[in-house]
Amino acid sequence: MTTIPPVVPPLPADRPYARDLVPGAALGWLRAGWRDLTTDPVPSLLYGLFVFGLSLAIMAGLIWLAWDYALFPAIAGFLVFAPALAIGLYDKSRALERGEPVSLRHMIAPHARAGGQILFTGALLCGVMLLWMRAAVILYALFFGVRAFPGLDHIAAMLFTTPTGISMLVVGTLVGGLFAAFSFAISAFSIPMMLDERIDALTAMGTSWALVWNNLPTMLVWGALVLALFVLSVATGFVGLIIVFPWLGHATWHAYRAIR
Repeated sequence: MTTIPPVVPPLPADRPYARDLVPGAALGWLRAGWRDLTTDPVPSLLYGLFVFGLSLAIMAGLIWLAWDYALFPAIAGFLVFAPALAIGLYDKSRALERGEPVSLRHMIAPHARAGGQILFTGALLCGVMLLWMRAAVILYALFFGVRAFPGLDHIAAMLFTTPTGISMLVVGTLVGGLFAAFSFAISAFSIPMMLDERIDALTAMGTSWALVWNNLPTMLVWGALVLALFVLSVATGFVGLIIVFPWLGHATWHAYRAIR
């Protein structure tokens, strides 16, 4: 019988990327991110306030348009696009690292060494988020047929107390997990990498994928921490994003620095 060896994504041989990060390193990234957040905190908190306001505006818009069926996929999809949205926070952490002054103006319009390549990655992540939202609607139709969305007051009972609802939750979680895993792998390091280096988008995303795979236990811990803090923020009505979003953004920069 022929044994097929596992395929491990290769890392560039000419770069000393880390391949042996310990899972506990993720907690160190959070500590370093908190330090950056509390150093000259006003720009970071204003950044978080903007993300909070943007989240509320999108949620209110979906409800006003009677697209409440897209609320939950949109909340989940936020995690897909968030790494691109946090680029200004990476810029602040880079400035602190270099001993440069922190500027909200620079955070809003950061200078990325990769130039427009970073826009390509952001557009791809946005496309993945929209694709996931469409997939969620199709899953609902497959399980419940051509049936109007029951509204936010009744959706919980329909999902958690009926066999069809529970089945849809299981399948939806698996499908959503695939979207989340893909977006996490290509964006975990690629956005800060393009801010810091002259590199094209496809190379950055491929390198990010390989780095995640080669440090899988650590990145699973990191992903679980990100998810837990995001769920906590949602539970507070998104108010927690004012602090959690910049905290995770700064911590992501230190995750990138740890692999170089």
